[in-house]
Amino acid sequence: MTIYIENESEYQYAFALDKQLDKLVACVCDSVNCPYEVEVSVTIVDKEEIHRLNKLFREVDRPTDVLSFPMMEYDAPLDFEGQAFLQSVTCSPETNELMLGDIVLCSEIICEQAEQYGHSIEREFSFLVVHSLLHLFGYDHMEENERKEMEEKQRDIMNVLQINR
Repeated sequence: MTIYIENESEYQYAFALDKQLDKLVACVCDSVNCPYEVEVSVTIVDKEEIHRLNKLFREVDRPTDVLSFPMMEYDAPLDFEGQAFLQSVTCSPETNELMLGDIVLCSEIICEQAEQYGHSIEREFSFLVVHSLLHLFGYDHMEENERKEMEEKQRDIMNVLQINR
């Protein structure tokens, strides 16, 4: 497992980002029975940058908490045998690991939401990483049934991690 971490924001977390990300990625990969070693890139930015990226890639003119940029396509979440996945599978030439994709988090919104929801910054950060990793594995929440399935998977993973509100 390889995780590239870039903190472009001025915010310094009170926990070790590398250790937390290792734990989160490993748990999600175990939870979804990923048959590959994975590589993922995590970038932490400020509100201005996430706003710019959200507008550029999603045509939504406002900041957001997290953006996910999957490298693979899936016929269904976690369908590692489907035609879409097999045609889009990308392995890193450096590590020979499956390149899941990129996660971009906004440090300011993480802090705001942690306060708003009454839990720790570490919990909010962890939840958003888990959420984003599920997107990288093909989950979505555009339709009601998809939303329910994804939320249930998120809850299960957060319970395994013992990171609760």
